[in-house]
Amino acid sequence: MGATFPRTDPGLLAWSHNFSTRISASPADYNLTALAASSYAEFHSAYASALTACDPNIRNRVAVVAKNNAKKLLKIQAQALANLIDGTLNVSAEQKTQLGLTVRKKAQPVQAPQCAPEVDVVNVNGTTVTVRLHKETVGRRGRPAGVIGAAIFSKVSETQPPMDPSQWHFEFNTGKTEFDILFSDELPPGTKVWITAFWFNPNKTSGPGSMPVPATLNYASSISPVKMRLAA
Repeated sequence: MGATFPRTDPGLLAWSHNFSTRISASPADYNLTALAASSYAEFHSAYASALTACDPNIRNRVAVVAKNNAKKLLKIQAQALANLIDGTLNVSAEQKTQLGLTVRKKAQPVQAPQCAPEVDVVNVNGTTVTVRLHKETVGRRGRPAGVIGAAIFSKVSETQPPMDPSQWHFEFNTGKTEFDILFSDELPPGTKVWITAFWFNPNKTSGPGSMPVPATLNYASSISPVKMRLAA
């Protein structure tokens, strides 16, 4: 937060007049002392006088230099007071706006993903399994809003995969929604593997895991793969 000054001299003068008038009327309301407010009023008056001296009919080089110096000092004092005002919780955003100060919006926390991805096994070629992740909505591709990627896990198991997450093998993190998982060439034909995933947001906060999806390895690529999709 701080002071965002108008670019023109008349605009800055009007801004400063409003700022000085308000803090002088009730300095305590803005976490300031009466001395600080009266001191700023003097800088404002000096700038106003210097600007008047720069009237096109009477301006000269000396007057312009004096005006620029007064302008520089005015901005320094205004910014110093703006920092003091910003340092207290007693001054509301509305009061700051009335003073002409910039009020930054509070950053909204990024929520953890609320849903699990749906996992499709779209192809099996030897020990390479091609997987696609998508939103839970049928027919919709891509990631949900606020999601930047997914963590992928696998498990080699002929039976139902374990419920304990620590028994799964972490494959990788990815920002892609379609990718290959390469399993060991040493796995015998017909080996059953399971794949699961969860979304994560920019803060690396993860959402719920998907329902594990099975695939069978080491069948020739000429055999049409079975496409499976289980709801997360």
